[in-house]
Amino acid sequence: MIRDEALALMQEHTQSPSLRQHMLAVEAAMRAYADQFHEDPESWGLAGLLHDFDYEKFPNHEHSPTDGHPVWGVRLLRERGLPDNVCRAILGHATYSGVPRDTTMARALFAVDELCGFLVACALVRPSRSFGDLEVSSVKKKLKDKAFARGVSREEVRQGADELGVPLEEHIAFVIRALRPAERALGLGV
Repeated sequence: MIRDEALALMQEHTQSPSLRQHMLAVEAAMRAYADQFHEDPESWGLAGLLHDFDYEKFPNHEHSPTDGHPVWGVRLLRERGLPDNVCRAILGHATYSGVPRDTTMARALFAVDELCGFLVACALVRPSRSFGDLEVSSVKKKLKDKAFARGVSREEVRQGADELGVPLEEHIAFVIRALRPAERALGLGV
């Protein structure tokens, strides 16, 4: 599967602009980490772009390891020939799936997922609506504010950095830098 096919699939299954924005942000962060770890940015980007494509239709509030998001989506992705390592990474980003995050790709996807959502929220409340002037210290302060972006699991943000083996401050800084070139595509900085 190439990116254009993945983007079309994501858009076919996802109508929410904010969810689309989230998947594009995670894709950008995954591509940056692929470069950092000398891995394939195309497959890592696909994992980021497609990790939540089935969430809107099959949200899985029950956290079933066999039905709904992300299991439904991975079944379709496998039918379309997406490699197993990408499928396993997508399954592993949902802790309830029971699929271990036993590759760097899987750990990176888990690590950037919640953080990307949080960083977009941080950018949206800035006067610039940009990552350009977003500082790690500001993000850390917002992480302590439980009322801000309350849907983001602070525990998963920390756990993700730990599993990836990157100090939290470095992880935040890296993902901010990864998102800066993508901010126009994300509808930010305008």
